[in-house]
Amino acid sequence: MTDTPQPTRPKIGSLRLIVPYLRAYRWHGIGAAVSLVAAVLLVLAVGQGLRRLVDQGFAQGNAEHLNTTALLMFGIVACLAVATAARFYLVTWLGERVAADLRRDLFRRVLALSPAFFERARTGDILSRLTADIAVLQTLIGSAISLGLRNTLTIVGTFGMLIVTSPKLAGIIALILPFVVGPLILFGRREKRLSRASQDRIADLAAFAEETINGLRAVQAFTWEAVARRRFADAVERSFATAKLRVLTRAIQILVVILLGFGAVTFALWVGGRDVVAGRMTGGELSAFVLYAVLLATSGATLSEVWGDVQRAAGAAMRLLELLAEEPTIRAPAAPQTLPRPLRGRITFENVGFEYPSRAGAPALHEFSLTIEPGETVALVGPSGAGKTTVLQLLLRFYDPTSGAVRLDGTDISTIDPAELRGAIGLVPQDPVIFSADAFENIRFGRPDANDAEVLAAAEAAAASMFLNELPQGFHTFLGAKGVMLSGGQRQRVAIARAILRDPTVLLLDEATSALDAESEQAVQRALAVLAKGRTTLVVAHRLATVRRADRIVVLDHGRIVASGKHDELARQGGLYARLAALQFGVQDEAAD
Repeated sequence: MTDTPQPTRPKIGSLRLIVPYLRAYRWHGIGAAVSLVAAVLLVLAVGQGLRRLVDQGFAQGNAEHLNTTALLMFGIVACLAVATAARFYLVTWLGERVAADLRRDLFRRVLALSPAFFERARTGDILSRLTADIAVLQTLIGSAISLGLRNTLTIVGTFGMLIVTSPKLAGIIALILPFVVGPLILFGRREKRLSRASQDRIADLAAFAEETINGLRAVQAFTWEAVARRRFADAVERSFATAKLRVLTRAIQILVVILLGFGAVTFALWVGGRDVVAGRMTGGELSAFVLYAVLLATSGATLSEVWGDVQRAAGAAMRLLELLAEEPTIRAPAAPQTLPRPLRGRITFENVGFEYPSRAGAPALHEFSLTIEPGETVALVGPSGAGKTTVLQLLLRFYDPTSGAVRLDGTDISTIDPAELRGAIGLVPQDPVIFSADAFENIRFGRPDANDAEVLAAAEAAAASMFLNELPQGFHTFLGAKGVMLSGGQRQRVAIARAILRDPTVLLLDEATSALDAESEQAVQRALAVLAKGRTTLVVAHRLATVRRADRIVVLDHGRIVASGKHDELARQGGLYARLAALQFGVQDEAAD
């Protein structure tokens, strides 16, 4: 997930992750525990009922005793059924509830993480933790813990009843017991390592599949399907190979436990049978002993499987703890300052230096100083990599400057709650995100409390109403995953409608019209011109034609301001802007000719 080495040996202690969640539902846990203990005691009582049934009913030929004992046995079984059903419901409910809470908290943590984290994280890996890893913990809580406790209590109880029934036969079982527990420990350690490795391989699969599906059009456009299939198949085989080792380890563990456990039971039965023949033991006692011995052996075998689930859960918990331990680099101060009211929108960059965490040693901005007055429209231009978009990301406080300060109305934005800061800013990005929802919900993303009339007005101002009304269900049409039903220009106009609906003090346009045709661009530019009135507007553009009417054009190169002024003034001065203008407008003139 990160560049730091990951632990390959998850510890059982990582399961402390689920303790606070279980504590929150302690009464359900107590109910499950009571039901579990009751079920175990009733199972032990079945053995004594069987003993009475054989000795007092069958052996003595007493019909009255037989009827009474049979009714008692039925009552015990009925109570056992109720206790078992209650235990199943309560522990399954706990598993589902804790899994839901874990997913909620993990997703909340992911949303709080800073963009710097996602420079080194894989989306597929995060999704794997949200789904597969939590599902493993859900199995642990909703099944494995209950089975483990039940079988542990059953082993203790049945062994006690074995001693009461026949100390000699119980001694035989006790001699073999260490040979059953030993494999549990030895194979469990190996399975724990393999479980973590298996979960990592599944995360690799999810990450590759997510990236490939997201870029499916590019995959198909470059006929990369065969390469993608081969790489995914290789990843599947690596995942299968790791899982196969884990399954083989578990199978050998189960084989050894069952072989030794039931071997001990068989040997004890042989000795007990000889005692019955010799008159040293009754048939009822042997029947009870058989039941307890079988319960002991099956509980031991089940416990070995449960231990495997615990190992897998420890690996899953370790991966979840790693993600929960990630702290956002951008967070609200302990005592945040508030923005002035009313907010005027004066932006100041004071000797700002910055480098991206993933590109240490390669500064994106050098001693960048710029002041934008309230209501002013400033355009940032320059070649790719000059630092234009970085300026917007610092203003949104996706990152903090390495040096210097960014101020809004004189307040250092690092002292403001990021949510309050971003609430005053409207963004139209170069690559707008369209969510899997209808047009109403996608535009309302700009202001969730907006009514339908306000959404329609924003769409009209962004020149988006016409094409949205032409969709099969109009604004109620589902736009598909990532807006696949819309063209690039249409998606950008939806993003512009969001910004219009937000009605921000500061407006950031990052190549906002780059994907529009000439006619749509004119309509949107008119809408943006109305929107920008009275607002501080910062425009990032490669196409100089879109910023010729800006109040000021700031030219960036390699993270530094190399020129500033109006279009005509900069074109006469020569330098980088003049070269860019000559290239772009020259090409446009040739196209017009």
